[in-house]
Amino acid sequence: MDILALVESIGEAPAAALLGLLTGVIFGVAAQRSRFCLRAATVEFARGRMGDKVAVWLLTFSTALVWVQGAQYLGLFHAQDARIMAIPGSWSGAVIGGLLFGVGMVLARGCSGRLLVLAATGNLRSVVAGLVFAVVAQMSLSGWLAPTRDSLAALWVTSGGQNMDLLASLGLPNVAGLIFGIVVAGIALAVSAHNRIGIWRLVFASGVGFAVAVGWVSTYALSQVAFDPVPVESATFTGPSASTLMFFLDHTAILEFDIGLVPGVFLGSFLASWLTREFRFQGFEDEANMRRALTGAALMGFGGMLAGGCAIGNGVTGGSVFAGTAWLALLCMWIGAMMTDLIVDQRGVRQPA
Repeated sequence: MDILALVESIGEAPAAALLGLLTGVIFGVAAQRSRFCLRAATVEFARGRMGDKVAVWLLTFSTALVWVQGAQYLGLFHAQDARIMAIPGSWSGAVIGGLLFGVGMVLARGCSGRLLVLAATGNLRSVVAGLVFAVVAQMSLSGWLAPTRDSLAALWVTSGGQNMDLLASLGLPNVAGLIFGIVVAGIALAVSAHNRIGIWRLVFASGVGFAVAVGWVSTYALSQVAFDPVPVESATFTGPSASTLMFFLDHTAILEFDIGLVPGVFLGSFLASWLTREFRFQGFEDEANMRRALTGAALMGFGGMLAGGCAIGNGVTGGSVFAGTAWLALLCMWIGAMMTDLIVDQRGVRQPA
């Protein structure tokens, strides 16, 4: 795609939104077909299994590293220009927000990205939970919860006015990220083979990682030709969900990458489910499940904004550029999710009704 020609044809803001839409469609199709879900992977791991859900998550995570680090090696993208790297990160936000998000995604039975994918397949539970997530995320960004978020995030921040580059901090060359991704991909393929996962599911799992690379490379290319500053970013769903909500509520909101991303994911997942005849309406089983889902969605909205991103934004997108706070937030999401599954779900299974 000729980014300069696109900008000259439709303008910078619509071009950014179109790139977000493209990234979102790829992500939506790939995530729906691969059943990619961090919550499912953490629950499976917490119960002592290295099954298909862990394999899919590992493959997505590793291929995102390979695609993104490969693009950087080829000069198509520079991680130091990414928005997540150019601003200070919050260690305290990563810990507290990551734990809250991990708890929330188990209660809601899906992270924010997964809820969006499921909503497009007719899952009305995910539609309602996703709306609660977006509202609380907006409240945490600039509403009633913003002062609390700011106070918690300010407890411990990265030094030097920018996020920590893990590769640089460890004194490793840039190619180390690509090598690490290839090694993890090998492990993921071994686990996939053990679980006899079909080739197409593996391809689509890799496609989720590819979508992240598309976002990074396309917004970087746009930033090089745009007159006004353009954030170099990729797939994440906390900020974009809040931005998309406000775009439809506030006529003064402007087009940007985020505004195209969320509808793109919805469209991609919808098309994938419709074409494979998997689209069907589903609702809440009972009031208890509804309370649980909405509580989890609210925790993810606040936790994701505090942590600087959701399970995708930190766990795949931020992780692919080796942002220090993203890796810490991902670790805390795993811990929060595993502890919640142990305390809430596994204990509930063991106890008689």
